[in-house]
This record gives sequence, C-alpha cells and structure tokens, in this order.
Amino acid sequence: MTRENYLSKLKNRTLFIQGDEAAAYGALYAGCNFFAGYPITPASEVAELMAKELPKVDGYYIQMEDEIASIGAMIGAAWSGGKSMTATSGPGFSLMQENIGYACMTETPCVIVNVQRSGPSTGQATLAAQGDMLQARWGTHGDHEMIALSPSSVQESFDLMLEAFNLSEKYRNPVIFLLDGEVGHIREKVVFPDINEVNIHPRNISKEKVDVFGGMRIPPMIEFGQGHRIHVTGSTHKSNGMRDVVSQEAHDKLIRRLNDKIESNRDEISKYELHFTDDMEYLVVSYGASARPSMGAVLKLREKGYKVGFLRLITIWPFSSTIVKELGKKVKNIFVPEMNLGQISREIERFVSCAVHPVSKIGGVAHTINEIVYEIESEVKKY
Repeated sequence: MTRENYLSKLKNRTLFIQGDEAAAYGALYAGCNFFAGYPITPASEVAELMAKELPKVDGYYIQMEDEIASIGAMIGAAWSGGKSMTATSGPGFSLMQENIGYACMTETPCVIVNVQRSGPSTGQATLAAQGDMLQARWGTHGDHEMIALSPSSVQESFDLMLEAFNLSEKYRNPVIFLLDGEVGHIREKVVFPDINEVNIHPRNISKEKVDVFGGMRIPPMIEFGQGHRIHVTGSTHKSNGMRDVVSQEAHDKLIRRLNDKIESNRDEISKYELHFTDDMEYLVVSYGASARPSMGAVLKLREKGYKVGFLRLITIWPFSSTIVKELGKKVKNIFVPEMNLGQISREIERFVSCAVHPVSKIGGVAHTINEIVYEIESEVKKY
C-alpha cells in the first residue's frame, strides 16, 4: 500500500488513543519511513504502533539490541534517504547521548522521542516525570544548539510531531520530542487531517556534488547512493567533510555555524501559548502535562481576584527567551510548575530580574490544580 492510500483512509477520522500512539501517527503523516528502537516503559507504545503500521506504507521497522544501536541505525537510515525516528525513555535517552552529539555534528535530520519517566537510573519505570528537560539541551558534550518540543495533549502529540520532522529537515538537526509519561499514556480524542492539507518540509537534496558541511549556513545534503563520495564524520571537519582535528580555525568556523543556524532562528522556531497577560501581576509558566493543571490553577486564581497570566512553553529548546524577558518585566513573581526539582525555572532565572519560584512535584504523580493554587497563594500572601 502506498503512503498516500494509507493516509487517505485516516482522513477526517477520529480515534481515542494514547499520546504515544498519536506521536507515531504524526510521524507517519510527516513521511517517516524508518524506525529503529528498543522497548522501554513508557515509550513502548510508539514502537509497537510503528512496528504494526510502518510496513503498510513501505517503511521499515527494526528492533535493535539496545538504544545505542537504535540511534546509530536511525542516523544511518537518514543518510540513506530515510525519514527516521527512534523512541525511548530516560535510561535509553542517556545511552543515546553520544550519538545525539554525532547527529548534531553531522547535521543529520532525525527525530528522537523521549517519553520521560522518574529517575535517575531506573527510578519509577512506569511513572511520569519531566526530569530530562536539561538533559535534552546539555546531555551531550561540546557546544551545540538543540531543538526540543513538548506537547501537552494527545492531539498536540500528533500535531507537534509534524512540526518536529519539519524542523529537523529545515535546519538539518536532530529534534528531541519531549513527551512525558502522563501525556504519553493518557487517552484522548485525535482528529486526523487530510494529508493533502498538511505542510511537509522537503529534504534539501543537491543533485550536484557540493560541500554538504559548509558553504552556507544550512547546506543541502547528498545522500548515500547518489553516486558521490561523501565523508560523514563526528570529528571536526572542513566543508567537504574531510577531517581537520588540529586547526582552531576549522573548529571555530564549523561549530559557530552549527550554533548559528539555530540561534539566528530562535524566535522563528520558538512556539508558545499566552493567556491573561494583559493585566497580570503574576505569571505562571509551564509545559507538557504540568501545563494542564497549571492552566486550571490560573483560572481558579483569577476567579479569586488574583491577576495571574499564563505562558505555556511548546518549544523548550531553543528557549523562548524573548517572550520570557518581555513578560518578566511586567510581573512581581513567576511560578513554574514542573515535574522535577526546578529545571526550566533555572533557565527562566537567566532572563528575568523578578523572583522565580519553582512549583515542583516528583514521585510520578502530576500536580493537582489545588496544589498549584496553594503554592502560589502562600507565596503571594507573604508580600
């Protein structure tokens, strides 16, 4: 069955599915035709659906021996013409870090799904968390930028997956899809679009022999099998791909370009959602599963007379510093509910002069609305 025929059967259908499954369907709509992975809670449903559905669109599913092999196969498939993806959770994400750095250095378009669970180490294998937010940005060594997205609903798990693949192709960069165990395993309604109305960013392939690692900010690719010799190395390299591991100039030029292609487009990449920010005195910032009770808390606080605004981060990296700076100038305090001990709140502190208060909850159980309301009211009443 062709991809078009397969997706035409999903057109305008409504399914009651998990966030993991919605992300997999989003990948199929985005043109993903290769998945390599290793089962791990709470991400296994992504692999299960891809194993079932990818062969129906002439795609390839491979279960590898571990997460290191999985991401290696995914990168190789991308250079062989595939739109490729893998999925894992915290321990597997940790194992993938070296090859995530390799994907950044080789400018390989691909998507890595991380359905976060409690940690460190094995932690609470079946319970949700948001403890990998900083690891998604800083997990691998060296200087590089990263793109990471965080959906807060099952429908958005589908919609944002399309965006993830588009960003990976547009910027020739791996994209981290930061689901959490709550959104990954919750079941909600998903409405599938008409594939003809979906915007898919094509891979920029050069038919001529060009330098695929320089010459412009985001150079085109040449895939294996096109008849050209290309050298794809994680070592410092020149624009033609050949290694140059001793020249300060070569390294400086390469790494600054890799950073610049993301940093110079920070505001274009960044997506967020604003509510009640016109009259606010206080601001709540959240993302993913934590954004759901956070929004409920904002509504309840406003009913009580508190002038509270809400910023939901959709793009986590590159960080939405422009809007955070702007909003930070308007408020007395910022509150950050997240299922960790304050990872994104630390990032917010870099860009504002007002007080930033983490509203942390760990242990695999999401915040309630009343817990967030209590934390904010308790702090506000101190002043």
